[in-house]
Amino acid sequence: MSNILIIKHGSLGDISQISGALRDIRENNNNEKIFILTTLPYVELLSKCPYIDGVLIDKRLPRWNIFYLLKLRKLLKKFSFVKIYDLQNSSRTSFYRKFLLNSPKWSSTETTLIKGEKKSDFDNESVLERFKIQLEKSNIKINFTLKPDFSWACVNVDKIVNKYFGKKFILLFPFCSPLLQHKKWKYYNELIKIIRSKHSSIEIAIAPGPDEMEEAKKIEAIPITNKDEPLNIMELAGLIKKSSYVIANDTGPAHMAAHLGKNGTVLFGYHTTPKKVSIENEKFKAISSENLDNLTAEQVYLKIQSKLELIN
Repeated sequence: MSNILIIKHGSLGDISQISGALRDIRENNNNEKIFILTTLPYVELLSKCPYIDGVLIDKRLPRWNIFYLLKLRKLLKKFSFVKIYDLQNSSRTSFYRKFLLNSPKWSSTETTLIKGEKKSDFDNESVLERFKIQLEKSNIKINFTLKPDFSWACVNVDKIVNKYFGKKFILLFPFCSPLLQHKKWKYYNELIKIIRSKHSSIEIAIAPGPDEMEEAKKIEAIPITNKDEPLNIMELAGLIKKSSYVIANDTGPAHMAAHLGKNGTVLFGYHTTPKKVSIENEKFKAISSENLDNLTAEQVYLKIQSKLELIN
């Protein structure tokens, strides 16, 4: 039995997005053991993934830390990987290819490019389409890459949710990384007031992360935690799966919701397009505005009103 390596360091949305690619790689390599190289925040989650046999940790220390790189190379060489699927496609993993692994069977954006094509041109394709092209170039038959299913990540959260309410609920994700404030829509409280005035039977919840607990106090919705601690990724997936509708900024939880088959809406500003990040599907739709500050709560409500009426 041979060993195969997949590389994906993060982020949360990206991890949920590769669910289909992981399944396609698994089903095309049933006689091999498949390992994934990732970062510490995703070890527990990926250890639960049914398409992976083992998880390896990359601390992603600076490249000038030669002692760490030698240690990582020693770890990777121990498995004698016969194929490597680089789903991160970053400058770091390109560096790994040249200096740590140097495998002749390396699948990445660089190995996918046709003669005369630049990586910047290839990157104009949508995320999932890029994975499809990359894997097909590596003789992987594609059945699931374009339709990721993140359901494997969910755990049952009934005990957690039942502490807060027994009615149907919608889930909001009004937060975003401090470095990505341009993705943040600022009218969630106004939207909450409109929804409550028109849909009294629907509860409204939020699920703050570790760095969002203080900010969550400013949002007029029920904060869901587990014993006053933020939900872990698997609990968060379970909560999204249990919700009736999701409204979110363009963040990791929005991608999770899209790939959990949830009805929902994601709000996009100028930073990119829903098509490029492969977030829209039949149930999960985007509302785009060149300037999110100009997108009012009333406008968002009118877009989702018919969906909320089905929840009552």
